[in-house]
Amino acid sequence: MSSKIFIVGLPRTGTTSVCIACLNFGFKTAHTAYTKQAFQNAQVIADTPVFNDYQLLSSAFPKSRFIYLERDLDLWLPSISQLLSRMEINLLRHDGGFNDTIKRCFLNTFNNLTPSLASDFDYLQSCYMKHKQDAEAFFAKQGADNLTLNVASSNALEQLSCFLNTTITDPIQMPFTNKGGKVTAWNNIRHSLKVESTRNGKVDKDALLLNQLAKS
Repeated sequence: MSSKIFIVGLPRTGTTSVCIACLNFGFKTAHTAYTKQAFQNAQVIADTPVFNDYQLLSSAFPKSRFIYLERDLDLWLPSISQLLSRMEINLLRHDGGFNDTIKRCFLNTFNNLTPSLASDFDYLQSCYMKHKQDAEAFFAKQGADNLTLNVASSNALEQLSCFLNTTITDPIQMPFTNKGGKVTAWNNIRHSLKVESTRNGKVDKDALLLNQLAKS
């Protein structure tokens, strides 16, 4: 399979903003991917399951490139806490809730998550730092082509454009979306290069998806 560009940012680090920028740069982009078809069709893939499965995906798609998104902790901590507090019922329940891929990725990255830990900034910071350290160590070990990007930086769009080997033709800035705790901006995007994460709302079973990718 062809190489990909994986956005390895945790939720609430600007994944949607970068995905929109990638669409504008001419890349087929999926913000989350829950089917093998989504992985096949997209050139750029972000969020779930990438933030958790980037090492497996690197093996499935050799010579892929990685964009690691970082965010100032004083901004990320309250934002991720709000998100996890909204998600925790559907993450932790055993009789439904989110699909198995979402549950596995979040509960692995936010290990031993409980309702109280969703608002524990020390716990959340430790999860952030472990994720960052693990990713940096992996990139170094693999010699992977990677960019660390903070979407709030004044030159973030220029950094992204350079990494993607594209040209900014208009004086535009990095799009800022999902402000104030909102997480639905991607759903409202209408673009010919947008790759749907599901098949009309249906997903591949998590074990099947992992097995398919491992054999890619």
